[in-house]
Amino acid sequence: MTFQKGIWQEADPVLKGFNEQEIIDGVNAGLAVRQLIEKTVDEIWKEGFDAVWFMGIGGTWASGMQAEIYMRGHSSLPVYLGNAAEFLTIGDKKFTPKTLVVISSVSGTTTEMVDLAARVHELGAKILGFIDNEKSILAQQSDYLISAKGNDALKFLMLCNYLMYKNGEFDEYERFNAEMEAHLGRALAAVEKETDDWARSYVKKQASFREQNPDYPIYFVGSGMLYPTAYSMAMCSWEEGFWLRTKSIAAQEFFHGMMEVVVKDTPLIILIGEDASRPLAERVARFVPQVSENYVILDTKEFELDGLAEEFRSALSHIVMRSVFMRLNAYWELELRHPRRIRRYYRQLKY
Repeated sequence: MTFQKGIWQEADPVLKGFNEQEIIDGVNAGLAVRQLIEKTVDEIWKEGFDAVWFMGIGGTWASGMQAEIYMRGHSSLPVYLGNAAEFLTIGDKKFTPKTLVVISSVSGTTTEMVDLAARVHELGAKILGFIDNEKSILAQQSDYLISAKGNDALKFLMLCNYLMYKNGEFDEYERFNAEMEAHLGRALAAVEKETDDWARSYVKKQASFREQNPDYPIYFVGSGMLYPTAYSMAMCSWEEGFWLRTKSIAAQEFFHGMMEVVVKDTPLIILIGEDASRPLAERVARFVPQVSENYVILDTKEFELDGLAEEFRSALSHIVMRSVFMRLNAYWELELRHPRRIRRYYRQLKY
């Protein structure tokens, strides 16, 4: 066989790792958990509780933060956010034996969460656990167990919506669910398809910039339910998964320090959602182009989300933005030749 120049070169990827039907099926599988969530909440509601605490660590803390922010702006129910490691060391005087603790975990073995569950039971409270691994220790520690893989943000959203419905605060509950069940999967798949070309070119540009500036962090800015997205994607995805240096900041804090380190080539990702906090992120988006040319503004309002009513879009902004990052993550894996599942130290060493 003769040498053929270029025969082994990788073709320019399009929709790398994208499977539309898998996305739709995955979303629909998450939505199918709603009946179990409702049954579980009905039982909890009958038994009574004085507050709901979303507790986590790392990415699950971010998911809990999204839920707490959502409930804070929509419900009179007492809902709090707790960091597992902080609670174990500092505690919280608001916590009582009538508290309902909500946790989530993929592995079901995260050290801080296992220790938290033991402490919660010592204090006489109960745990609602969204645990992917139903045979794990966290599953065993959950007083109410919902075991279904993935879709943390969606499961927490459905839980929050039903709590508000039970509290007489969500008259459109059934219509929202009907629209999600009919359209959400395809809408999120469409978001990934729409952003694919841009994501590929953006990552190529940033990978080249990183080669020349390896210690320059990528700054993530978000507000409302998209600040936890900024935090989670920066730290739990790009730092932990890709070993990229990042920093996340809430949009409302941007003008109280961070703005002074932004220069012409500072990389920024500004996340804009559609909840009540939108003006906070818009303010950053108006300022940044004056001082930097290495920025991108990701706005969920740009996506059609066919079949989903305008009044429900704010509740879905963080879920929509995750779909954008699925495309970015796929191309970082390619550019870095680094699967996101690989870790240097996490669960590799004792710490």
